[in-house]
Amino acid sequence: MASSLRDLLAQEASIEKKTPKPRKARRLKRLDDADLTHPDLPNPSSPLLLADENASHTVISILSGYAGRFIKDPSFRQTVREKCLAVTACTRGAHAVLTNLELGMEATKKLSEEQSASQRDLKIRSLRNSIRLLSVAAALNGSGYTCGVQNSHLSACAHLYLSVLYRIESDDLASARHMLQVFADAPYLARKSLLPDLWDHFFLPHLLHLKVWYNKEVELTEKCHSGQRDKHMKSLRRTYNDQLDLGTTRFATYYKDWLKEGTKAHAPIPVPNVPLPQGPSDSVETLGQRSVSLSRGTINRSLYRAVFGGAAENEDIEPENVEDTKIDLQRDLNLDLHAEEEQSVCNRDLDNSDMGLKEKELVNEVLPAADMSRHPGVAPTPRKSYSFRLFSCRSDSHRNVITITPKPLKKEEDMSIPKSSTNSNGKDSPITPEKAISLISNSDNLKLCETAIRELTKAWSDSQVGPTLRPFLSTSSFIEGILEISSTSKDEEVLDMAISLLAELARKDEIIKHMILNSDPQLEIFLRLLHMKNLFLKTAVTLYILKPKAKQMLSLDWMQLVLQILEFGDEPQTWFSIKCSPRISGLYLLHQLLMGFDEDRNSENAKQLVALSGLDVLIGGLLMGDVKERKSCVVLLAACVRYEGSCRRYLAEHIKKECVVKSLLGNQIKSSGAALYLLCELVCLDRMSQMKKFLKELKQEGSINTMHILLVYLQQSPIQQRPLAAVLLLLLDILGDPLQFSVYREEAVDAIVSALENSSCNRKLQEQCAKALLLLAGRFSSSGKATSEATLLRRAGLDDTLVGESFRSVEPYKVQDLLLEEENLTEEHLKNLAIVLSKTGNSKRLFVALSNCISDNTPILSRSCLVTVAWLSGSLTSSHSSGTFLASACSILTPRLLDSLGCDRTAEERVLASFSLLNFAKCEECVPKLFPLDKETISLLQDLADVTWAAKELLFACWG
Repeated sequence: MASSLRDLLAQEASIEKKTPKPRKARRLKRLDDADLTHPDLPNPSSPLLLADENASHTVISILSGYAGRFIKDPSFRQTVREKCLAVTACTRGAHAVLTNLELGMEATKKLSEEQSASQRDLKIRSLRNSIRLLSVAAALNGSGYTCGVQNSHLSACAHLYLSVLYRIESDDLASARHMLQVFADAPYLARKSLLPDLWDHFFLPHLLHLKVWYNKEVELTEKCHSGQRDKHMKSLRRTYNDQLDLGTTRFATYYKDWLKEGTKAHAPIPVPNVPLPQGPSDSVETLGQRSVSLSRGTINRSLYRAVFGGAAENEDIEPENVEDTKIDLQRDLNLDLHAEEEQSVCNRDLDNSDMGLKEKELVNEVLPAADMSRHPGVAPTPRKSYSFRLFSCRSDSHRNVITITPKPLKKEEDMSIPKSSTNSNGKDSPITPEKAISLISNSDNLKLCETAIRELTKAWSDSQVGPTLRPFLSTSSFIEGILEISSTSKDEEVLDMAISLLAELARKDEIIKHMILNSDPQLEIFLRLLHMKNLFLKTAVTLYILKPKAKQMLSLDWMQLVLQILEFGDEPQTWFSIKCSPRISGLYLLHQLLMGFDEDRNSENAKQLVALSGLDVLIGGLLMGDVKERKSCVVLLAACVRYEGSCRRYLAEHIKKECVVKSLLGNQIKSSGAALYLLCELVCLDRMSQMKKFLKELKQEGSINTMHILLVYLQQSPIQQRPLAAVLLLLLDILGDPLQFSVYREEAVDAIVSALENSSCNRKLQEQCAKALLLLAGRFSSSGKATSEATLLRRAGLDDTLVGESFRSVEPYKVQDLLLEEENLTEEHLKNLAIVLSKTGNSKRLFVALSNCISDNTPILSRSCLVTVAWLSGSLTSSHSSGTFLASACSILTPRLLDSLGCDRTAEERVLASFSLLNFAKCEECVPKLFPLDKETISLLQDLADVTWAAKELLFACWG
């Protein structure tokens, strides 16, 4: 196995033609070398020390290289596919998630086969569709099953195939992180079935101390009596597998987090600690501590195990023996152990352990299930019929409780209080904090649990919950108990207290946040509480503390509920140590709804927000909120315009422009960029009169100097944002006298030219330059689509049947449907803009930059440059004082325009080039620089003459 992985990495290195540095080669060897006693090798229980770029490259190379094996090795590809199909083979019924997973797997297989056959021109759309299909199953990291299959297993298979897809896309970092997520989601399935050899080389060196411990325990167990040997071996194997899964999850999470944060992390990411399990004397107890009702995936496994150890998963059970094993485990759990036996076992473990005296006292204080009679201050709680509670006597005080998933609570109103709640005199025993915690964690009596919630909340308010009880408030059984009460109880006072406790606990412990979110993966309990008029604001604050992600907010009710929070959440909510405004929570949740899904779902949510009058809510927040809230509203309004373009006219009329401009101030790139994006989008109106009105209000509204703020922003912003900022500044400047000198104008044109000059190797900058040039052209549809190209092509007489699909998808700009006044305003605007550009000191640089971008033939930018040259040459031709400037532009641009007539260009580009040449031919100063045309150019124009009259006119001008 080691040699095969080394061969794979060597092959990857040769393909990429990169010679690794000696340090990298040594690090790779350490990961794969079987000689784990090498003096240079780190401790096997410690991770690879990811302290520099070389180490990061090593990890990424190993993991993404393994995904590359799927692409290059057909037999390995088939093996992985069969193993993943085996996971879904036992499904019951059909489900969209399973269908998406299988389709994504099949598409990945086909893409890999094409890749292995050296067909490098893969369709990007097919790749992205495959990623989208698999992402549905990859999001199933919560509790429960889908058609009888564990969600964690489906998620692991999806992440494995996503790793392959990102490897095909040459995104090795994303590929590596998805490969690690396979082990984080389903460690047993990954190491035993899906990726055993990768686990052996990457994870096992960190867990060898567990293997050594296991071998020693096996030797000791074999010396036991034959009657107990099988039982002890069974328990030992389960404990060993649990601890291996624990270690695998911790290290997978560690490497994944490190690759995400890298060396830029503010604090070192803590190295995972995987302690040895209990000794052989605890084998029987370990067996009893497991709960058959605790399903895998109920909470996040890596976080769960970090606190409670490896008792959360039972994957060591073979599939064909699941039922028999469950029966045996149930029988073991139902053993009638006497209190004396339980106490003697615990006393023995305490005496033999290494824990200190205080820790032993802590265990004895909180041992209600072992022998409550020894603690006269605590009344005994009814023992569950399906299990007994026995605390593991470990030195880690956070692992004193063995958590068991509670049964569903009973709803009967007349349910009697169990005998354990009364004393010998027939009176109710007082419920102490200890007993309240035990009841919430274990009792199936709703009425009793509600009483326990009241008493525990009162004790918390009175500071009666001491540090010795705090660890038990973070157990999964306690958290799940509160959630069950929240989903069942109809008493709003109890629900208020329950949500208050959850919020307080989650605020102080990140692990509890993940427990809550994974126990309620679709936030159904919180949706129930949000529908209650007296609880929805406090619930909103709790959700803000939990920070759920969009994939947990699939219900269609969310948008209406979030807007309700924003509308009525002005007053801060205060309880215990928490004070928070519900509006902050509403903005966070709305951010998830508008920006956390794929584009289609984001668009649906934006349409729903507009339909529910949510724009007014955000406009109000922009006007009345503090600085942070205003910036959040700007980001959300920008998202609304992006996904629902028809709302831009309403926003342009009603938004407070001054508030948006102020968001450009400061050094927060995200919110400032959103403010710039929003302003530019609101300029994209379908009537020039409306555009002029918006620009005037933007320039004059309030007491601030908008143009000065834009100039400062232009000078300090990232280069990708400068093209749009420069065009917006230029549009504001030409509202005045276009012939008057302006510093703003010179700075704006200089920024536009500089961006064009530096765009050749920066795709993001190319996109922004293209968008800025189309914004400069000033023609848009009602949905904000740029229509300047459509107008020019129709003016040139292009036959619609020859226009590409991308052109037909744009709403045509029909001059005949517009008022003549609107068209005259547009033409006047373009003429003024052309004069300004011709008079600036950077005019020659501008045309050189446009010429170079056209010659680069980048699909995004070259077309926008052709559109710019077409309208600019047409506007200058109608101006009688621009002959000299046109002649200069003609000499610079003509060679590039003639090249654009070639058959290798699209019909639209050829027509735009001929239209620009025709504009130059109308200027007497340009004729000597343009004519005569060579035979090849004439032939191209003759072919093009069947498509557009502009080519015919150009031929007539040449022959005339």
